[in-house]
Amino acid sequence: MPIRVQNDLPVKEILERENIFVMDEHRATHQDIRPIKIGLLNLMPLKEDTELQILRSLSNTPLQVDVVFVNVSSHVSKNTSTSHLNKFYLPFSEIKEQKFDGFIITGAPVEQMPFEEVDYWKELTEIMEWSKSNVTSTLHLCWGAQAGIYYHYGIDKVQLDKKVFGVFWHKVLNRKIPLVRGFDDVFLAPHSRHTEVPLEKIRADGRLTVLAESDEAGLFLAMAQDGRQIFVMGHPEYDRVTLDGEYKRDLNKGLPIEMPKNYYKDDNPDNKPLLTWRATANNLYTNWLNYYVYQVTPYDLLGTPSF
Repeated sequence: MPIRVQNDLPVKEILERENIFVMDEHRATHQDIRPIKIGLLNLMPLKEDTELQILRSLSNTPLQVDVVFVNVSSHVSKNTSTSHLNKFYLPFSEIKEQKFDGFIITGAPVEQMPFEEVDYWKELTEIMEWSKSNVTSTLHLCWGAQAGIYYHYGIDKVQLDKKVFGVFWHKVLNRKIPLVRGFDDVFLAPHSRHTEVPLEKIRADGRLTVLAESDEAGLFLAMAQDGRQIFVMGHPEYDRVTLDGEYKRDLNKGLPIEMPKNYYKDDNPDNKPLLTWRATANNLYTNWLNYYVYQVTPYDLLGTPSF
């Protein structure tokens, strides 16, 4: 799938080296088609890493995707340069009059704080409310999923006794639903979090459908409103070394951290991490784009009555 990005986006060169078809703005303007328009609200601290991971995940269908990077105005990023944000990101205030085929809300390293104490919580609630009438399907990731479930359905997260950290086995439920089409009966996916949304409360809410879960890690995938809202509790977009970086960072800081489960060959952190979830991640994002964005979105987003 051609991913359309700005000509000088730094991660563009990395994607091209990986043989991912990245189309710059000049070429895209000469194609007489309407690309799928995806907004990415990037709340992660290392924004360029997340850009690369998400763009990789969106690159496996024949659709042309136009990605718009969005940030919040009520928080100042400490880990990404102001010049990068000013050049490649738009504040929500500049896109809120637009319609989007799909929208992604990432995780954020604020999970142990009450939602209302996060400095951009009010702005995020405005974005989530806006998504109900301006986006065909919104994909919420990790803390973004916890925030979405709390805002839309009133189910709060709870603190865990210890961090869910590593790559965990999951089982597929409701296999006839297109979002999990092509999934194996059991599959691996990464998690990295200190909190969770209780699975029994999700099951008890008739507005939410659980599609995949783990005996160890709990909820992985749920959806609502026939796919208008999708919640992914893990990090299928993570690359091979993301958990390795988190583990060694916390060790160097002297923080209590266990070795990520099912991750290093022979459980030896000196060995190269095993990449065991990429096929599942590609399948998830491809199904989302195909069944919940492309096939249900109109050609002309403006003035669409279905919104």
